[in-house]
Amino acid sequence: MNRRSFVKVAGAAGAAALLAGCSGNGTQEPADDTQSDDATGEADYTLVKEGVLTNVAELGFSPFEYIDDEGNTVGFDVDLSNALAEKMGLTCEWLPNQAFDTLVPTIKQGGKADISIAGVTITDERLEDVDFTDPYLNSNQALIVAASSGYATDDLDAADVQIACQTGTTGDAWIQENLPNATRVPLADVTAGMMGVSTGSYQAMVIDLPVAQNMLAQSFSDLTILEEIPTGEQYGIAVSYDNPGLKDALNEALAAVEADGTMDELKQKWFGTTDI
Repeated sequence: MNRRSFVKVAGAAGAAALLAGCSGNGTQEPADDTQSDDATGEADYTLVKEGVLTNVAELGFSPFEYIDDEGNTVGFDVDLSNALAEKMGLTCEWLPNQAFDTLVPTIKQGGKADISIAGVTITDERLEDVDFTDPYLNSNQALIVAASSGYATDDLDAADVQIACQTGTTGDAWIQENLPNATRVPLADVTAGMMGVSTGSYQAMVIDLPVAQNMLAQSFSDLTILEEIPTGEQYGIAVSYDNPGLKDALNEALAAVEADGTMDELKQKWFGTTDI
């Protein structure tokens, strides 16, 4: 996979000022509350733009969604969103980079994005605000430290230990529950946290396991996974409760990409395995 260095992620993603087209198509004029049919033609749903599935995500979450050297939005979720849109007879676009903890509120509010497919774990708390499709990926968490640190997990539960995480994530919640004496450092950007552990600003970071594995393999060989945390999480696509037909259509499309082998192809492409 041709990925840009993670040092560039935050700047490139944060500087994104235009919609990123998933499939290279030009943007279309807004057509709020446009009625569309699902893949079977039986259920109606609304879209922010006619014929377009509009996504919102935090675009520094490789290999799920990030901005490459050419300024394109790429990743597993991007390819999956393209595949789902094709099954539904749509194209797809991504809004400019947005902080992770604003994704659910954006979908709940409506009017800007139809879905958030962004490595979002289905949780009871999030289900209070938005609906989710069927799960499309399983994940655990990872506790990251410097390879030379010599830490054990219990060593990190101390007030003088700073542990980074992405704001509003399940990793953030795990630190609060399992390492309550540590000083938690919520950050908007994953790369900033990994850089901080690498430079010694933070002693550890908790992040989704697939992301940790990818970043350590690509850019942070001086870090290591101290512990794989078996949280048993499942990613889903966030959809507004006001748009049940869209969730139904997405579920049908998800079933179709599972059945025709597309999902396994994408997992192999981005993770090197289908066992995820």
